[in-house]
Amino acid sequence: MQFDHKHAEALLAVIDSGSFEQAASALHLTASAVSQRVRQLEVQLGVPLLVRSRPCRATMAGQQLLQYLRRARLLEQDFLASFSGEAAAPLTVPLAVNADTLSTWLLPALSDFLIAENVLISLTVDDQDHTYALMQEGQALACVSAEPHAMQGCVVHELGILRYRMLASPAFHARWFARGYTRDAARQAPVMVFNRKDALQAGFLEQQFGLRVGAYPEHHVPASEPYLQSILLGLGCGMVPHLQADPLIARGELIDLAPQQPTDVTLYWHHWKVQSPRLERLSRRLVEAARGALLARV
Repeated sequence: MQFDHKHAEALLAVIDSGSFEQAASALHLTASAVSQRVRQLEVQLGVPLLVRSRPCRATMAGQQLLQYLRRARLLEQDFLASFSGEAAAPLTVPLAVNADTLSTWLLPALSDFLIAENVLISLTVDDQDHTYALMQEGQALACVSAEPHAMQGCVVHELGILRYRMLASPAFHARWFARGYTRDAARQAPVMVFNRKDALQAGFLEQQFGLRVGAYPEHHVPASEPYLQSILLGLGCGMVPHLQADPLIARGELIDLAPQQPTDVTLYWHHWKVQSPRLERLSRRLVEAARGALLARV
């Protein structure tokens, strides 16, 4: 069985854009033509590949096919570039990473490599407990995740520990915790939460004080820089990775509310066993850089 290239591209376009209309615009076709191509692929395989919702989602069978199609396209692009001598031909790699990785060590670690190798990255950002699922769904070819186990056909590398500290501005500390960081005070003080998938604050407060979600007020700020800025401005206290936290604590701009109780998150790099040459080199660079930036497990 061989896939029709046009049918495969139609499926990828629908998933990447979220709708037949947007896929049609990208492929310079009508929405009806895109739908027909996807339908022909479904008939060929004998299974539905899309949930035709808004946005469109891949079925379980569709996710498996997406994984294959993205890997095949990347291998083909890299091979054709090297075979034809076009070393400078750009290669686009879809990756899934957590927000704190993106806002701290990832881009400084990879920028020189991406420029030298002419690799374009298409990043999907999600919580470290959810990036693994994006790779399972075929949305990414590699990911930074808190999941230690490799899925079938993949390889996992331990990168290191991202250590989180519960921080507050001096003014916030004076207002809410002048008598100490106690359970009663923690129930009243606003907490910064990145988004509804962010369980770091909830886990910390439940472990330290037995407080569950809903027992304390929350701000939700789903962007890394505004989240940190909100803590600096005294809107709330929140968990900050050590790469950002340590210099701020040293300068007295933020206070560690529980210096003896950090929260450690071990990060892992997942990729397929069979990679294109440039993605393989990117993986080596990322693993090496991460192990230099993150904390080692004792």
